[in-house]
Amino acid sequence: MVFERKIFQSLKEHLSNRQVTVITGMRRTGKTTLVKQLMRESDIRQQFFFDLERLDNRALFSSENYDEIVLALRQMGANFEERILIALDEIQLSPNIPSIIKYLYDRYDIKFIATGSSSYYIKNKFQESLAGRKKLFELYPLDFGELLTFNGISFLPTPDIHRLENIPTEFSRLNTYYQSYVEFGGFPEVVLMPKVTDKVDLLHDILSSYINIDIVQLSDIRKTQEIGNLIQLLAARIGNKLDVSKISSLVKISRPTVENYLAFLESTYIIKTLPVYALNPDREIVKARKLYFLDNGLANISAKLSGGAAFENAVFNQLLHFGDLAYYQLKNGNEIDFILDKKHSFEVKETGNKSDFEKLMQLSGNLQITRGNVICKTRTDGVDGLIWAGMIR
Repeated sequence: MVFERKIFQSLKEHLSNRQVTVITGMRRTGKTTLVKQLMRESDIRQQFFFDLERLDNRALFSSENYDEIVLALRQMGANFEERILIALDEIQLSPNIPSIIKYLYDRYDIKFIATGSSSYYIKNKFQESLAGRKKLFELYPLDFGELLTFNGISFLPTPDIHRLENIPTEFSRLNTYYQSYVEFGGFPEVVLMPKVTDKVDLLHDILSSYINIDIVQLSDIRKTQEIGNLIQLLAARIGNKLDVSKISSLVKISRPTVENYLAFLESTYIIKTLPVYALNPDREIVKARKLYFLDNGLANISAKLSGGAAFENAVFNQLLHFGDLAYYQLKNGNEIDFILDKKHSFEVKETGNKSDFEKLMQLSGNLQITRGNVICKTRTDGVDGLIWAGMIR
């Protein structure tokens, strides 16, 4: 059974657009499945799908004679007098792809769908040759609502993230699924695995494949074990501010190399760093970025996370889909975990209370933010401002 991702309707609408549809995100998040769904939805009669992990397809799209590519497509049955849909999977594996797409795009009526596993490659290489010719869509692991969909569980999507409300019966109905989301994350295959041991094994396989295969394919990094060690260290620091000098000292890698590794991990969707929120430059503001993982399952197998760290990371991933996030912290220690779109503050507490909400709103008032919620892992019935995390879907 094929389940529909939330991003699907936006992608479907873009099918009729002349621009190249580019889907980027970590491997195993469902990019290929999405592409094949889109191809089934398209009314373009001529369709071709090329997996660039296959050596024959990669060889075809590595040719520097683009007319040879046209000839090969003709031999496959392509009629260039009519519209054609060409889907290219894992484009970062073929360095010539941007210029090939531009050549074909400018000469023929071709709708391209392309996927890639590195945002750095997509945003930089494609920017050079396909300016104005592409639209980028980022695919992440399942959010909590999508996890419910994949489990066949009915639910009401969050109608307005800025007007969250508790529904008391939802906690007892959905809490088991939320606990699974916090522990195992949102890779589609992991979510669909019925056994806990199988979920854990698959997560280890995903991480091992990333370290041993993807890093080599996507970069010139060859000391993959260094990145493996760094991932473990970073997982243990979820929700903390990044101190690159300290990390460099702990892993015994030079600061420039650590910075390079961090940029790579972020561009390949392992981690996400969160900027500080500031109305104006102020010496009271702590400016270091905070660290989160883009999948709770990968974080949990990389380090022994506390319940609070795993929960905060899950809430980060839930809120990430609703807008731009930042955090706020003063040197005296007062902090707001998340600020969404500069107008809504969120504090994350496994078990919250009224005073937590009052403190949050007092600090938010300094930023002229009038909306706020304390997001909790436990039931929050009857306490204003406190919301069970499972309502964010």
